[in-house]
Amino acid sequence: MVCKVLSAAPLGYEAEIIEVEVDHSKGIPGLQIVGMGNKAIDEAKERVRSAIKNSLLDFPAKKIIINLAPAEIPKDGTLFDLPIAIAILSINGSVKPQDIKGKAFVGELSLDGKLRKVRGILNIIEKLKSIGIKEVIVPEDNAKQAQLLSGINIVGAKTLKDVFLHLKGELKLPNTTDYQIKNTITKKIILDDIIDQEQAKRALTIAIAGRHNILMTGPPGTGKTMLAKVALGLLPELNPTEKMEVLKIHSLVEDVSVNINRPFRSPHHTASNISIIGGGSNAMPGEVSLAHNGILFLDELPEFQKNTIDSLRQPLEDKKISISRSNRKATYPANFMLIATMNPCPCGFFGDKHKECTCSASQISNYQRKISGPILDRIDIIIEVNRIDNNKLLSKKQYSNKEQLSAYNSIQSAKLLQQNRYKSSVFYNSYASLNDVKNNFKISPTAKELLEFATEKLDISIRSYLKIIRVARTIADIDNSEEIKDQHISEALQYRYKSV
Repeated sequence: MVCKVLSAAPLGYEAEIIEVEVDHSKGIPGLQIVGMGNKAIDEAKERVRSAIKNSLLDFPAKKIIINLAPAEIPKDGTLFDLPIAIAILSINGSVKPQDIKGKAFVGELSLDGKLRKVRGILNIIEKLKSIGIKEVIVPEDNAKQAQLLSGINIVGAKTLKDVFLHLKGELKLPNTTDYQIKNTITKKIILDDIIDQEQAKRALTIAIAGRHNILMTGPPGTGKTMLAKVALGLLPELNPTEKMEVLKIHSLVEDVSVNINRPFRSPHHTASNISIIGGGSNAMPGEVSLAHNGILFLDELPEFQKNTIDSLRQPLEDKKISISRSNRKATYPANFMLIATMNPCPCGFFGDKHKECTCSASQISNYQRKISGPILDRIDIIIEVNRIDNNKLLSKKQYSNKEQLSAYNSIQSAKLLQQNRYKSSVFYNSYASLNDVKNNFKISPTAKELLEFATEKLDISIRSYLKIIRVARTIADIDNSEEIKDQHISEALQYRYKSV
């Protein structure tokens, strides 16, 4: 009789149910695994055989065939070791069908029978829960993270022997309620740590309040990077839904803590296009997806490859990224806030009042041209961060968090207004469509006149036109104004056009 053991495998952002089928027959004892598995799957034969024997369990002296169904889905990784072992133990009756009814198994086995953690555990368990599985047995190191999903019992095990005894009712393994999560506190840079730069601080507060993309320009050493790092401390904590989304993505590529904060991804400018956007043979998520529900910080934007910069156009617009490969296709969320910085030229001192620029006109032009018009169109706020006097760096200043608290309160107040406006806690002004603007934005007659005048004078594109209105709406929210007024339009215009 063919025995089936349930498991699942991450497939992009989602997961796919995998049935581990086992059959046996007379013949030369051996173990064969079929079902489009990669090298790691094929090597499971030796890991499982040793794990069963070293756990003092019986390995059947039969010809055994394992099928990972559906066979048309490519499978990789070591997460099927445990379900394969349970399937083999079912052949000689060590494990009965009723022992595994309503249960699923995930985990890698070491040669001595210990269970090792696997990646993508949240994606896996979420899928298993959707088909009505009541209990999932996972490696103990995965259990704490997996227990974030309610409505399904997560059992953490250290060894294959423990799993066997648990199934036979001879050992009670810890489940969901036995794990506790401790919160950790990390020190962050705050606005009060930055000297002067009042206009840049104001622009950053507006950007965070409405989740607007922002580009900071200016010579080296003016505090652009520090301002970007401040942004993380001004963002609200992840809500449970956002936290689950972040963990699902990050657990696919790296070890993550349950106490994960909002992502702040800062790839180096030498990073490849695939590492930023995602891809590879397994269509894995890139930095734009790892920054989901957080911040993607690109320091010295023109130093990145031009095709990498241009490839940001789709995720900035659609808030997701689709990756297609010959054997699989994956779509990952990529709803991030972009914070970018750049120098005005290769040497960094073009237009500086204190130091002369050494770049030629063609060098400056080529440098600035790496940021294409379509990318600039997708950036809501462009702000100059000017040099400050060196003597101010050593001036004594009474330390406080007054600026940080003021900005945080303004952001929270604006967030509440947006929540009431859009009837959603995760929808911001920067996401507003044309219909949202028409139906939810009140614009005063003088503000409309100013906007029409600026549109005609500056030849503003439709996308930029909408972005100006969205930024103005956020400024009005910070000012607690129900109506967008001319001063709000004027300030929004100044964040994109120097001549206004």
